[in-house]
Amino acid sequence: MPTWLPLAIDSFLPMLSAGLKFTIPLTLSAFILGLTLGFIVALLRLYGPACLKPIVRFYVWLIRGTPLLVQLFLIFYALPSAGITIDAFPAAVIGFTVNIGAYTSEVIRATLLAVPKSQWEAAHAISMTWAQSLRRIILPQAARIAVPPLSNTFISLVKDTSLASVITVPEMFLAAQQIAAVTYEPLILYSEAAVIYLLFSSVLSHLQERLERKLAGTTVKERSNDNALQH
Repeated sequence: MPTWLPLAIDSFLPMLSAGLKFTIPLTLSAFILGLTLGFIVALLRLYGPACLKPIVRFYVWLIRGTPLLVQLFLIFYALPSAGITIDAFPAAVIGFTVNIGAYTSEVIRATLLAVPKSQWEAAHAISMTWAQSLRRIILPQAARIAVPPLSNTFISLVKDTSLASVITVPEMFLAAQQIAAVTYEPLILYSEAAVIYLLFSSVLSHLQERLERKLAGTTVKERSNDNALQH
């Protein structure tokens, strides 16, 4: 038996447990909150009051132009000097949410703009309000376009959560660091952590492909129904 195998076996469950307890919940909570924030920001940029548009544009410019690691440091290590202390996990959720919100807002804004204006006009022609048009006509079409880039953002977030280790969140990479500090086997432990991240990403990529195929099939079916009705 290779000398490294017992260490890999013994460390697998602690690292996987840290991933399930912290990495996955951090990813899900930050993505859901970030997607909500991004949706609001996108709507404000496209349809919001003129006084708010510069504010949300500045937010997107600032977050996209600064490193995520710096943002996490500012929230967890710098804010206490201003009298604001946040625990590690909530600080990570806030940091990732703010970061994801800026990026998803651009995706959502682009997909909303990709829907032809004629769809708005058709909705208004049958007396739909702006909110009804957005909810019933525009968003379903935009959602199909947004799924691939948003799914890629979600998969990237799974890997980016490793940065939470620098603000002491006990997620999977920090677990690997702690075991490596005791065993002095960083190559084995960090390689194993990479394999587990790869496993998580592969599962999510498979789910993304299935979702895209399902949406593509739904779109083809709807187009066939539309053609049948026209004939």
